[in-house]
Amino acid sequence: MRFFAAVLICGVAASYAQTPEVPHKMHFAGMSLTIRDDARREIQLDVDALARPGRYFDMKVERAKTYFPIIEKIFTEENLPLDFKYLCLQESALVPDAVSVSNAVGFWQFKDITAKEMGMRVDDEVDERMNIVSASRGAARYLKQNNTYFNNWILALQAYQMGAGGVRRSVGDKYNGDNHMLITPDTYWYIKKYLAHKIAFEKAIQGEPKLRLNLYETSGKRLTLLAGELPADEALLQEYNKWAKRGLVPDDKRYAVAIPTGTVLADFNNLVINSPKASKAVPVAKASIIFTQRQRINELDAIVAGEGETLINLASRAGINISRFITVNDIAIEHEVKAGDVYFTEKKKKKNTRGLYKSKLGDDLWAVSQQFGIRLKNLKKLNPDINEGLIPAGTVVRLDSKARTTEKNVSPAPEILPVGDSDLVAELSNESFAWSAQAQSTPAIAPKTIGERKNIPAADSLLNQPGNPTVTNTPDTQPQAIEYIVKNSDTLYSIARQHGATIKELMDWNKKTTLSISVGEKLKILKR
Repeated sequence: MRFFAAVLICGVAASYAQTPEVPHKMHFAGMSLTIRDDARREIQLDVDALARPGRYFDMKVERAKTYFPIIEKIFTEENLPLDFKYLCLQESALVPDAVSVSNAVGFWQFKDITAKEMGMRVDDEVDERMNIVSASRGAARYLKQNNTYFNNWILALQAYQMGAGGVRRSVGDKYNGDNHMLITPDTYWYIKKYLAHKIAFEKAIQGEPKLRLNLYETSGKRLTLLAGELPADEALLQEYNKWAKRGLVPDDKRYAVAIPTGTVLADFNNLVINSPKASKAVPVAKASIIFTQRQRINELDAIVAGEGETLINLASRAGINISRFITVNDIAIEHEVKAGDVYFTEKKKKKNTRGLYKSKLGDDLWAVSQQFGIRLKNLKKLNPDINEGLIPAGTVVRLDSKARTTEKNVSPAPEILPVGDSDLVAELSNESFAWSAQAQSTPAIAPKTIGERKNIPAADSLLNQPGNPTVTNTPDTQPQAIEYIVKNSDTLYSIARQHGATIKELMDWNKKTTLSISVGEKLKILKR
């Protein structure tokens, strides 16, 4: 009997650990959706990623519990289907001051012009895009306005991302008025992403919130004064009312001020969760050597992510704030950092004079934009025929409008050294960094994917190239010492790989304790 009880308990625990399953049929905003099996598998991957147990998922659940009652009340008043509340999780993770790569701001990610059209005030004193009441009301009006064109809430949802005009150009009017839709792999990615959010969070948000927000309508008062009148904690009042940029509620109309009560959670308003696990993912003594390395791509400064790093870690290394870091790297607030990915510390350029690039398996436009230091929006303009998502291997991607499409002009992916090589990065784990990883067996990595292995020339074939020392082979089995003078583009790793050595050997030969080198420095290299 006890054995049966143990099995039952384990089974229940396992079921709770599983992520929600994408159904064959589901309802959305009064519509019936049939999800084809191939689309189900695609959406399930997103659901699994979104609902992965951890602090980030738990925090989004807590935000939803806090903000959804407010959003539901406004949507009810505006006669908008309540299912659209999950869109706010997709847009901003319910972080009030979230900023997108296109400078959309706030809970519902409005650009300033559209926000003003929807009745929000956006200026130096007030940004109602960060006010949950004002922004949610504006979102409801915008979605309803889109639905007037289509009489189809799925198309209204798609129009939230690409505009009503974009939807009309994309699908025409063939679905107007439909109350049933078939979801396939060809369905617009934004719709499938929304369905993943709805499925991932629908059951998880049941229960009472730890933090509640009471709304207090007022005008013409400073938050400092208001804190004393309510009473409320002044710092918290400022934190949960960032829309009042100068700490003043203007007197032009009545504004909803959020008053936090209950348990105030750390990281509740943060774009990225500061997980203690992340900070322990890489031993400091070894990871710091890798993390200090910078790259030059398209004449721009870039850094390479190490194992366990977060956006906050990377932004700190880049020396810029998190919003700026997200903007210059064309990423969303929920971007998952992967070891080996390249991130820029400054704004990318509009083109790369390499001209053309032939894509590898696993590339998408973002990956290419990071490989070559091109702004994503410019890369999209240069390649209007390339759709969102993965690019078929062998596709020629234009990097410069002046480039001529010839096989001779197609560039390979630029090498990212010293930590852009997949075997090397993969060894940067919780235990140790494998200094003995052999350079000649190391494949190159492009952001977000591991590419094909490169045929790296033997050290001897490289030695007689311009700028490299000349060595005469000898039958003597004793190692021969040569002197190498560091050039401008060198890194310690590239030199080690060039001469068939490991980083550890090169550091031992020259009694170095860090990977830093300087132009003109003389390095001793032993040849066997």
